[in-house]
Amino acid sequence: MNKPSINIQDGFLFQSLKDGRAMAFELITGKHLEGRIRRFDRFAVVVESAGREILVYKHAIATIAPLEG
Repeated sequence: MNKPSINIQDGFLFQSLKDGRAMAFELITGKHLEGRIRRFDRFAVVVESAGREILVYKHAIATIAPLEG
């Protein structure tokens, strides 16, 4: 019997998208990005920041956390 695969990443991103929370992204380059998740798939996340949409590849993200406030 196969165990269902649990994808914690998709659950976290979907809940953040659904809630419309502002998120803080730290990229592997050390850059920081703040905004709301608009869409995501297996490879990338679209973040709305300062009135524009930015495509960020998941392999370039070091951390994602909700913004306090």
